[in-house]
Amino acid sequence: MSPETISFDLSADGRDDVVLPFAVEALDVRGRVVRLGPALDLILRRHGYPEPVARALGEAAALTVLLGASLKFEGRFQLQTKTDGPVDMVVVDFEAPDRLRATARFDAARVAGLRSPGTADLLGQGHLAMTIDQGPAQSRYQGVVALDGQGFEEAAHQYFRQSEQIPTKVRLAVAEQLEEGERRWRAGGLLVQFLPQSPERARLADLPPGDIPEGHARLDEGQVAEDDAWLEAKSLVATTEDHELVDPTVSSERLLYRLFHERGVRVFEGQGVHEACRCSRERVMGMIRRFSDDDRRHMVGEDGRIGITCEFCSRHYDLDPAEVEAELAGGARH
Repeated sequence: MSPETISFDLSADGRDDVVLPFAVEALDVRGRVVRLGPALDLILRRHGYPEPVARALGEAAALTVLLGASLKFEGRFQLQTKTDGPVDMVVVDFEAPDRLRATARFDAARVAGLRSPGTADLLGQGHLAMTIDQGPAQSRYQGVVALDGQGFEEAAHQYFRQSEQIPTKVRLAVAEQLEEGERRWRAGGLLVQFLPQSPERARLADLPPGDIPEGHARLDEGQVAEDDAWLEAKSLVATTEDHELVDPTVSSERLLYRLFHERGVRVFEGQGVHEACRCSRERVMGMIRRFSDDDRRHMVGEDGRIGITCEFCSRHYDLDPAEVEAELAGGARH
């Protein structure tokens, strides 16, 4: 993938549901900007989440896309929380290169009882796991960080400090905005990483983010803290306002220009993102197959049918128990 020459049309609207990689070589910085619009709005409105829950799930979705978009294979990146807070579970799947789905489990009474809750208040204490699944032929990788009263931004920083050892700065924002007479959810995210290049690897500067980073020069914590380039990059990213990440009239290119134009910034080809669930009748049958005969009998409702609803997309599967048993028996003979 070759870099594009950045076009700073400051009057251009931002593109929705796109991840845009970029590099600021003068600062040894590489990163990505994500804008989520209709894909996120569909996910949140489908479930009718309360506003605080929708905001938290929107942040998690933006972070997951920022991290999952770096995968160099058709694998899956999953973010999952398990906590004691009012939102006790969040699950976001990103299936490379462009498929997103997300869901959250929450206690409505506890959420309603909070005054102006932020994401940290909703999550409480527990842990956040980030899993990379490269398929059956490869081993899975999982990084786990403790959640102790922090939101997704700080959890991401903690993850990179302890798991990847790559200096990283993340900004996330979510908003519900009035567009064409309707309220719609939007989210945005900015991820910047400090990846100083050794001279012998300088020729790789034209590669997009995600295609290095094993060759970058690793600095210990003290060196990073004193590095002027990283201090400047972090300071610039810290000036990013929430509205700049979600405003449909502020493009990702315009934001990058504001932050880094004095140093020179290049963008690479963007990647579209869309909402897509992995559920199917075949997967549902695969799940049912794992249950015992007695458990399957207890799945039958008062109407004599087996009803299963996907937690991600809310699609309902209405199954005839006799057909299920016949299909399972046929599969067992094969």
